[in-house]
Amino acid sequence: MKLISYVHGGTESWGAVMGEHIADLASRTGYATLAEFLGSPAFQHRDTYLPEAPTLRLDQVALLPVIPRPEKIVCVLRNYLDPTQAQAVSQADLPAYPPLFLRTWRSQAAHNAPIVHPKESNALDWEGELAVVIGKAGRRIPEDQAYEYVAGYACYNDGSVRDWQAHARQIASGKNFEGTGGFGPWLVTADEIDPARPLRIQTRLNGEVVQDGDTSQMIFGIPRLINYISTIVTLVPGDVIVTGTPAGSGFTRKPPRFMKPGDVCEVEIDGIGVLRNPIIMQE
Repeated sequence: MKLISYVHGGTESWGAVMGEHIADLASRTGYATLAEFLGSPAFQHRDTYLPEAPTLRLDQVALLPVIPRPEKIVCVLRNYLDPTQAQAVSQADLPAYPPLFLRTWRSQAAHNAPIVHPKESNALDWEGELAVVIGKAGRRIPEDQAYEYVAGYACYNDGSVRDWQAHARQIASGKNFEGTGGFGPWLVTADEIDPARPLRIQTRLNGEVVQDGDTSQMIFGIPRLINYISTIVTLVPGDVIVTGTPAGSGFTRKPPRFMKPGDVCEVEIDGIGVLRNPIIMQE
């Protein structure tokens, strides 16, 4: 099932995508937000709510980030091997633990909404990533139970303001400008994604492929990330884990290349769909 958050008639809601329509599950289930629904017993019976749910056309609504205001957005740094360098990388070169940073919910942008280029920077970079959305609260989650806590998956563009990211060893300043991180177009529930199958992640800038990798290149897989993060904090329904980006970001190129106003950036992941964001300059 594909689940989205949206605004219709000035009111936030959420529902299931059915072709060109949305089944409004907020009114049908009584849960005000998608995050609340993911953590409820009703989530396990989600198909039963579809037949009697009122419907809207997709073109009647404005999409929101999949989870508009998650309690936590935990992002993973340097989590992919570059396939062109993999044979030269020794175990000693790899981090022993997942490097993490946090994003704020205001830094997110919905599918088809603009990613906002900060006026203070000329170095807004793309990072196509797989987002894991948590569906059940847990602390110190064992790796062999980790997938039980996953509600679903989405595309993420972890937009990075590289010059601000370089201001200090901690990179949060370059990761939290408002409206720089695309999140969408929807959540695909975990039952539709085989965790054993590598998912291809492709990022395109104005139609040109700039990243092309898959989740088999992860240094730390999803179970390890969930285990490690939940050792630090309690994961709750609606929390988002952004799992890292394959090789090909703009700052690694010679010369560096960045997104600029007028560009369109797309992130496509197998089995999930395409997240599309035009780039605009901050007013």
